[in-house]
Amino acid sequence: MKTKLITLGATLLLATSAFTHAAEPPKAAPASAEFERMKSLVGTWKGTADMGQGPVEMVSQYRLIAGGSVLEEKVFAGTPNEMTTMYFDKNGKLALTHYCVLGNRPGMVLESAQAKTMKFAFDKTCGINVNKESHMHSLTLTFVDADTITASCKAFMDGKEMPEHPTTMKRVKH
Repeated sequence: MKTKLITLGATLLLATSAFTHAAEPPKAAPASAEFERMKSLVGTWKGTADMGQGPVEMVSQYRLIAGGSVLEEKVFAGTPNEMTTMYFDKNGKLALTHYCVLGNRPGMVLESAQAKTMKFAFDKTCGINVNKESHMHSLTLTFVDADTITASCKAFMDGKEMPEHPTTMKRVKH
């Protein structure tokens, strides 16, 4: 009887310990310095964009998801032109996947990072045929100050490089 009680007590202790630890999320790998910098964008940003058809108001919303391991950017949320870009570390290096209104998802990897600028270059492994598919090909983010960023995208339409249209955005303060 005594052995059964000890066994039951040990089993309950083990089960309780396992249950307690199951509620704790796994610890994420340390993020790159560039991803840590991207986290500073969390919030809402507004600016005026000109994609070649005249100026339009642009609102970008940034939020952390997946336990803080992914930064989600939504542009033109709730409209037919809504797009999402996911920033994340890939093998210890900042990368992104852009879910585009053109119906594709180009990937990019960090090419360079300076004090105020991050440049992303096209990831040839993302599955887009550069010569046939219209797509966003590269991105440069400039951190002007804590409340001002400029984004400039290079796009290819029908195999031809389009002129860049930089967009300056300001943080919306609540």
